[in-house]
Amino acid sequence: MSTQDASQKATQAAIETLRQAPILVTGAAGFIGFHLARRLLEAGCRVVGFDNLNAYYDVALKEARLAQLRQFPGFDFTRADVADGEAVRMAFETHRPGFVAHLAAQAGVRHSLKAPQDYISANLVGFFHIIENSRAFALRHLVYASSSSVYGANTRQPYSVSDSVDHPLSLYAATKKSNELVAHAYSHLHGLPTTGLRFFTVYGPWGRPDMALFLFTRAILAGEPIEVYNNGQMKRDFTYIDDIVEGVLRTLAQPAAPDPAWSGQAPDPGSSTAPWRVYNIGNNEPVALLDMIAILERALGREAKKTLLPMQPGDVPSTFADIEALEKAVGFRPSTPLAEGIGRFVAWYRDYHKM
Repeated sequence: MSTQDASQKATQAAIETLRQAPILVTGAAGFIGFHLARRLLEAGCRVVGFDNLNAYYDVALKEARLAQLRQFPGFDFTRADVADGEAVRMAFETHRPGFVAHLAAQAGVRHSLKAPQDYISANLVGFFHIIENSRAFALRHLVYASSSSVYGANTRQPYSVSDSVDHPLSLYAATKKSNELVAHAYSHLHGLPTTGLRFFTVYGPWGRPDMALFLFTRAILAGEPIEVYNNGQMKRDFTYIDDIVEGVLRTLAQPAAPDPAWSGQAPDPGSSTAPWRVYNIGNNEPVALLDMIAILERALGREAKKTLLPMQPGDVPSTFADIEALEKAVGFRPSTPLAEGIGRFVAWYRDYHKM
């Protein structure tokens, strides 16, 4: 069997598992949540979307994503906030999901410096409501969004899930690390299978307007300068959205299990005697920011005017994912080349904005 055939077989097996029960996708109007929900619906799964459509970025973009999801008969949607405990409980009670992909969160490192309360409400209180109801309703598997930001002050690369992540550089990162800790406690105490996925710089069509690729594209097409932090001396493990969705899908269908090799004498931060795991999900190939900009310039057919700025508070100069643990667990690694992914994003951007 070829590698491609084996991959397709693994994906199909995952889909067959996920068709067995409704899947609750929080943040369904968000970037990753939308793509995951659409992929599941296309595969014939039943999806319960949950999102508050907040105004952190363009609500019209979120509505446009939802309009696509509403075309599928297997899609139900609840507009509510994960920080609303009663709304979360009602979603679980009404739909009885077997799986949860918890992708709702207040995102953005820089925004956390301005509005820290948003992160406490969405990322801590909201996470509690999701995991408590997952326990109460005997969920098969809870998969939740963590972030590469948890590596914080750690400079050893590539980042490994076996590395310590005790030195966050932003409140956003601290809330994501907190999610991982709370999940471990629930997995240990209640046997609830939980998996945290540390996303690395996700990009692609329908992306977030606050992310660099979206901001750069808008500015270049408008003839405006782009802001390039750390004087361009940045590297990011850019990961295409379709690769992310494939990884989430396979992980969701495979509940976390205890690691029989785990030892309290030499504790591995990436696994446990409880049904708890964390995985990096990145492209495993960091790209210099200036190289990314050059690829974008070629895709747009225009040169960027660059304003070089110092490093921003809470930011890190480089991210680089070690994805060996994810590949071993679900047999998948991201593979979309950056030039191909950026080309697809630019084509979507021009079509969406009629440019």
